[in-house]
Amino acid sequence: MSDTVLRDTLALVAPGTVLRDGLERILRGRTGAIIVMGMNRTVESISSGGFHLDVEISAARLRELSKMDGAVVVDQAASRIVRANVQLLPDATIETAEAGMRHRTAERVAKQTGFPVISVSQSMRIVSLYVDGRRHVLEPSESILARANQALAALERYTSRLAQTSSGLDALEIEDLVTVRDVTVVLQLLEMVRRITSDIDGYIVELGTDGRLVALQLEELTRGLMAQRDYLMEDYLPTGLDATTVDARLKWVGSPALLDLAMVARSMGLGGPDGQELETSVSPRGLRILSKIPRLPIVVARQVTSHWNSLQGVLGATVEELVAVDGMTPRSARILRDGLSRLAEISIVDRYA
Repeated sequence: MSDTVLRDTLALVAPGTVLRDGLERILRGRTGAIIVMGMNRTVESISSGGFHLDVEISAARLRELSKMDGAVVVDQAASRIVRANVQLLPDATIETAEAGMRHRTAERVAKQTGFPVISVSQSMRIVSLYVDGRRHVLEPSESILARANQALAALERYTSRLAQTSSGLDALEIEDLVTVRDVTVVLQLLEMVRRITSDIDGYIVELGTDGRLVALQLEELTRGLMAQRDYLMEDYLPTGLDATTVDARLKWVGSPALLDLAMVARSMGLGGPDGQELETSVSPRGLRILSKIPRLPIVVARQVTSHWNSLQGVLGATVEELVAVDGMTPRSARILRDGLSRLAEISIVDRYA
């Protein structure tokens, strides 16, 4: 929940928004400010003085109102200015690690009201965001872009490795030579890609309009990968274990531990406690391979894999047997047979090239 609140708040103060434009003007004017992002009875009870406005927010208005000593209160959507020049009197017993009066007040108000509070430092010229018990300093777009580009470079390397490893798994699946290790390596790379993608998503939110190019690059690099992750899970997870449970287990696996294949295998319900079962043979249900056949609907592919519950069974099925599956037409059956033949040729040639 806390990450969601922070992301939503960062989106409201990202470059390209009226609120961010107002904050930039405050910084350039070398004045401080406290902005409370929400109004309710608690905010009302700790507010003294000031005046009611209820006007549409604009960068110029925010800048001018912040010249006064009091705080500015805006609504939760950051679309209207509710009050200005307010003296905030939060509970003094609320703990705060801040030293400056403005930051101490901002942190206490955020904790007491539950609303995000923005504090603009006049002397240090930084913007601090207090939300859900945490402090987040808004950085210049240049700094965030540098980290985003570094993450994109890492993501590109991982997706390249993933493509090679996934192609190798294709050949092993068709030859029925898959081991727990082969499956785990692919899932390990997919999980690394997912984590880097999550980090970049955060940068994109914080960059606002400055992150459009980063968003396009991310979409290009990761298109279809999370669907492949789901298909891999459906192919290999033991009966009674679902992808949601595996995701919950992997969530608590730190980055160093993620390099341990035995740990990843155990998260999938495969392998043994000491990793000795990584060489155990496993057979796919076939959805991952069938999803790669052009013009074959994924709904039909699921019907086929549910019927045979084995890729080898699908590989050995005739067109007549495929047509007998619910939802399968003669045309779809031919597409499936031809597609599997092409994938088998490509995968085996790549494997032994």
